[in-house]
Amino acid sequence: MNVQPDTATDIEIRPAEIADAGSLARIYNFYIKETIVTFEEEALDAADMVERLLDVQRESFPWLVAVRGGEVVGYAYATKWKPRYGYRFSAEVTVYLDRTCGGRGIGSKLYDQLLPMLKALGLHMAFGGIALPNDASVAFHEKFGFVKVAQFHEVGIKFDRWIDVGYWERVL
Repeated sequence: MNVQPDTATDIEIRPAEIADAGSLARIYNFYIKETIVTFEEEALDAADMVERLLDVQRESFPWLVAVRGGEVVGYAYATKWKPRYGYRFSAEVTVYLDRTCGGRGIGSKLYDQLLPMLKALGLHMAFGGIALPNDASVAFHEKFGFVKVAQFHEVGIKFDRWIDVGYWERVL
């Protein structure tokens, strides 16, 4: 991947497409293999990401990609918070960036579009679940007005260690 300058000024944000699935898998697989931010342990292929993208789209939630020079360098999307009807106005939000693109404003550009889209869809609350520790994700979500409301201790395991998960919320 040929990553360019240190700012997000040359980033285009657009809806994800099936053709992006390979790039989505490439970005996400780094986090699967190298970090605790996801509890998945097996790498995904493009077909897996197509299914996930279609699931999000079937629920009428947005999945956005950040593109620089024709290459997908990040993505953000929303999913149902919980399946019960009473939760229909709440969503969980997620953002992943190419491992070389953190701290350049790309995630902010994604959330700058994702959060207003959720509000326009009539959603009331957005949640972010963060495997801890993850100072960068905490700071990122708090920058967007998310407030920590819960921390579950040792609810996930990865790399032979127990991981806490915190939840941040924001009224849209």
